[in-house]
Amino acid sequence: MVVWPGDPAFTFEAAARIAEGESCNVSTISLSTHTGTHCDAPWHFENDGEKLHEVDTQIFFGEALLIDLPDVEIIRAKDLPIDKLPPRVLFKTRNAEYPHDAPFLKDYVALDACAAQRCVDDGVRLVGVDYLSVAPFKQPGQPTHHILLAAGVFVVEGLLLKNFAAGVYPFIVLPMHIVGADGAPCRAFIGMGESDG
Repeated sequence: MVVWPGDPAFTFEAAARIAEGESCNVSTISLSTHTGTHCDAPWHFENDGEKLHEVDTQIFFGEALLIDLPDVEIIRAKDLPIDKLPPRVLFKTRNAEYPHDAPFLKDYVALDACAAQRCVDDGVRLVGVDYLSVAPFKQPGQPTHHILLAAGVFVVEGLLLKNFAAGVYPFIVLPMHIVGADGAPCRAFIGMGESDG
């Protein structure tokens, strides 16, 4: 799978194999905490922010609003619904059509600082996006990350949203429980719900 430029690639290697005379099969894995579908705890960009094990796990379960913005190059505050945003918001963009095993995409769609601030102002507690970062590539100063994470917003990146229409869905995200972590790979599930199509 694609990884963020400079991050270590995922590896899966044999530590013991029955075929080689061992009593069981055991493997080792190595990866960045920001590999594949993953989460950012506030500590990822905020030195005094919550680490993963300190995040309130209630935000991992509940309804999420999926917003479909297929034609934007960057998500701005003006692209968001007029109504107050709910606690969990997922963004589906043209990123959803890009294969997860294709080369890294530098011009992926992400949130600008004003959209991030709108999320914070509305009391959003979880933001999910369909590529490896909620912020544009090499965003100077990383304001999108700082605005969200300084406010304690939990960020889920790398969601696979291709097969979902805009609407409200039951949503579950299950990060690997790693004490002291800045983030972790996770499984994310969207259930059947009210959708626009």
